[in-house]
Amino acid sequence: MKVEAVIFDIGNVLITWDPEGYYDRAIGPARRQTFFNSFDFYDLMNRMDAGAHFANTIEDAACANPDWSAEIRLLRDDWTGVAQPAIPGSVRLLEALKKKGVPVFTLTNFGAQNFPLSAAQFPFLNLFDRFYVSGKMGLIKPDPAIYAAVEKDCTLDPQTLLFTDDRAENIDAAAARGWQTHPFKNSEGWQNCLLQIGVLTAKDLI
Repeated sequence: MKVEAVIFDIGNVLITWDPEGYYDRAIGPARRQTFFNSFDFYDLMNRMDAGAHFANTIEDAACANPDWSAEIRLLRDDWTGVAQPAIPGSVRLLEALKKKGVPVFTLTNFGAQNFPLSAAQFPFLNLFDRFYVSGKMGLIKPDPAIYAAVEKDCTLDPQTLLFTDDRAENIDAAAARGWQTHPFKNSEGWQNCLLQIGVLTAKDLI
């Protein structure tokens, strides 16, 4: 079925999300490993992605974990250093789709308050025609409810939506609703998918 909208995840699709690498550089690999073993970093992220306030939640966690307060506060104080750099090949594809007039949406697990920080750092994150940001929606992938909310809002047939995400569980949840999907591994594979489906042509990428 013809693709009516292309939907991008953001983390590890358009911008790199590698907290372990960031903390390795910031505090050293050994201390980072101890930090991640002692503190549930990804639970903290999931809570903010699901709607908890970014700065307040980080401060609460820092106060509750004094041995790691400085490391936890780094997430707030240097967010744009943690969530970076951009993935140029994917940005190029987003820009090509936008230029061609193909509707582009984002469906991303991202906090409501830190998303604008990244959008200011990376202007291409402002190109989307529709923004489905989990922290604003109070829903998080791969909950089927977030995909249903996208369908209700955009009013497009699920089979006309083409979605890419780097996490298998998020792709599987979309596919279960009838969405067309591409498991993101790298921008070259994503480009080949868009070309094969016919959403883009080689001329669009010149």
